[in-house]
Amino acid sequence: MPAITWWKWKSKIKKIRSLIWKQRGSISNLCCKGDHRMEHVNVCIIGAGNLASKRIYPYIASAGGRLVGVCDLDFEKAGLKALLYGGRAYSDYKEMLSKEHPDCVIVCIGPEQHYQIAKEILKLGIPVYTEKPSAPSAEMALKLARQSEESGVLCTTAFKKRYSVAYNRAKQWINQFDPSQLVSLSVDYASGPYSNQSPRTEFLLDFAIHCIDVTGYLFGEAQEVFSFAKGMEGYAVSVKYRSGAVGAFNFTCARSFGVPTEEVEISVKGGNFMSIHNSSCWKITENEKPVEWREPPTFISNGDSGNETGHFAEIVDYFQAVRERRSTRSNIYESYKSLVLYEAIKRSAESGQVVPVQYESVTKI
Repeated sequence: MPAITWWKWKSKIKKIRSLIWKQRGSISNLCCKGDHRMEHVNVCIIGAGNLASKRIYPYIASAGGRLVGVCDLDFEKAGLKALLYGGRAYSDYKEMLSKEHPDCVIVCIGPEQHYQIAKEILKLGIPVYTEKPSAPSAEMALKLARQSEESGVLCTTAFKKRYSVAYNRAKQWINQFDPSQLVSLSVDYASGPYSNQSPRTEFLLDFAIHCIDVTGYLFGEAQEVFSFAKGMEGYAVSVKYRSGAVGAFNFTCARSFGVPTEEVEISVKGGNFMSIHNSSCWKITENEKPVEWREPPTFISNGDSGNETGHFAEIVDYFQAVRERRSTRSNIYESYKSLVLYEAIKRSAESGQVVPVQYESVTKI
């Protein structure tokens, strides 16, 4: 498209958006007077990078939100997102929050910033959702969890697998058994190369943390862990859970982002087991007989609608939690526990010792 045409369209879009903003009050009244399901929460987003562009902004309206503010240190990036999805652009998030008074905030930048900004947003009494990881350390995540608990303000983390179709089916299936019946959990999870030069580019913290988290969602708290590692590129992990079950994880960044590897096997006493492939396909056997099979037509998770991977579903649940003033299945304390297990895996690999996994209470004693 010639540049002159693009700028003409950009000008028209701005005029249309200006008219819409003038009608915000009317639109809000219409939403609130109608079906409750039509109510939208006003949301501000901090961060306009690649992940947010693909997995957050496109879902906001469909998930039940209305974007009122966009902030990025790169003002042009923020401006483009505001142009495409609504709201006003800012380069200072404090200014944005003071002017827009959002119902909730989404932060998608880096683990160090997630912690610092979430802490300040909670002080303002505003619910906050951060991308994973919520902080670069379990200690920092626990501080956020306690701040959230004491203030009664929601802080949640984008651990998508807790919201995916496959792992929710797995959770539902596991719940029919007594925890003492759980026997073993194996995970093979891989990505393409990571540079491993900072928390944001560390394979175990940025990528493997997803399956570290979902194993806790499925099997509960770990008791102790032992791991071998090849540098920061590969981990062989053995876990003992408090239920008595055991786990074996293979994590590596020596494969491919384009050809996913995600194989999960769950075994329960009595010939009961479930296999999950690539967050999308599963088969269930009960009493040594196949009872359920699912293989969607398109099962490469990178191309799903947002429900298969959980990217869309987690935002839907966050907005509903804000409206209903409740917690979420990926609240900050659950995020803290996942970081505790992550740190135990690293300590064991570095020391060559079995490491006990110890969780502190969200309530100070």
